[in-house]
This record gives sequence, structure tokens and C-alpha cells, in this order.
Amino acid sequence: MPDLTSLRVQIFADGADLADIARLATDPIIKGFTTNPTLMRKANVTDYRAFSKDVLSIVGDRPVSFEVFSDDFQEMEQQALEIASWGDNVYVKIPVSNTFGEFSGPLVELLSNQGVQVNVTALMTTGQVEKVAACLSNDSNSLVSVFAGRIADTGLDPIPVMAKAVRILQALPKAKLIWASPRELLNVFQADAIGCHIITSTSDVLAKLGTIGKDLDTYSLETVQMFRRDAVEAGYLINVEPPAVAQGSVSK
Repeated sequence: MPDLTSLRVQIFADGADLADIARLATDPIIKGFTTNPTLMRKANVTDYRAFSKDVLSIVGDRPVSFEVFSDDFQEMEQQALEIASWGDNVYVKIPVSNTFGEFSGPLVELLSNQGVQVNVTALMTTGQVEKVAACLSNDSNSLVSVFAGRIADTGLDPIPVMAKAVRILQALPKAKLIWASPRELLNVFQADAIGCHIITSTSDVLAKLGTIGKDLDTYSLETVQMFRRDAVEAGYLINVEPPAVAQGSVSK
């Protein structure tokens, strides 16, 4: 039976809803937090700095990743240094490239050598992992986020990619691999099995933690009961015509 207490992989909550973050901050299973501009926009965040400071006041000393959003590397650097100044537990998310496909490696190297804790994000190939790894300092903590869920969305198995990424980062003692964008709870155990350090999970995936080890016969019955309950509560009806009386039969 799967057991969360035996996992080596750390679970980070991914989101931008302050109420959810506050709730998850009370859960000892959650070891860190991440967010991004897309999640923030969906949560109707309007003030980037104020939101980030609110998050930091909620999560204590657990690691938190905030992302730069400029498309210009010089401005990215300025944003990164500002974000890094918000706390010792802050990691600065740097996309692997800008929107023109220009590699962010030189900026990552500059920041990492300055002691900024970077989280290089939106990677999807082992080639990208190798290039990023070459830019990371041995003296600074860093994270590398490979979007395994998006790899799976293309029809490819992400596990070989993630397993190779683990091996690539073994040469960097202060670098950790993140299994990003998981699609199902099973991914937590897959990440753990290959030695991935961290997996990020949105609230919809985290909500399934209570089903770990659940008896499948019980789960099956509960699913049937759910279908029946929802049909009744919705008031669904199917008007069924009475069967026709066969010719020659005697009605009673």
C-alpha cells in the first residue's frame, strides 16, 4: 500500500490562492510553495509585490518560488535581484528562454554565481537540463523545474526524461530537480521512485491525497453511489413507454 510517510520526494504546493496557501501551510506534508504569473492572473492577483509579501508572511521559512516576467534579460536580472531580496527562503524562477527562444543560461549563471537561489523553469528536454546544469554554481542552492505533465500531454512518457534529469543533476550537490505540472497523484510515487527531489502539485491533485491506499471495492461502490445521488438530485427522468402487448396474448 502506498505510504506518504516513506516518500523521499518532497511535495510543494503550486498555486496563487491565498486561502489555499494558508490552509496548505498548516499541513506538514507540504514542504514548500511555488507560483507563476499565469496562476496569479487566474487568482485575480493585481499587485505582484503585495501578493508575494502576503505569501511569505503565511508560509514561514519554507522555500517559495516567485517568477520574473520580463522578456528582456537585463530587466529580468533587475527583477530577480529584487525578488531575491524578499527573503532567505525565496527562489527566483527564471524561464529557460525568453519568448524569442533565446537561452537564459548567461543570466542564470550570473545570478547563481551571485548567490541568488534560482529556479530555472519550463524545461522539457534533457538537452535543456544539461545546458542549465552547466550554468549553475556549486555554491548556491538551485532548482530545475522540468514540466513532466506537459511532456505527458504530448503523448510521450516523461519518466525516462525525468530519470535522466536526476542523473544529470547528481554532479551538482546543491541543485534539486522538480517534477512540475503533475497530472495525477500517481506522479508523486513515480517521482519518488526515480529519485526526483521535489514534485509540485496544484490543489486539485493535492485533494486526492486522502485516497491513497483506499480499498478499491469501497471506492467502486462509492463511485456508483455518486452517480446515483447526482442523478436523483438533478431530477433526471426517462419516460419509458409501457411494453406493447403481444398479439394473441391475454391481458390480466
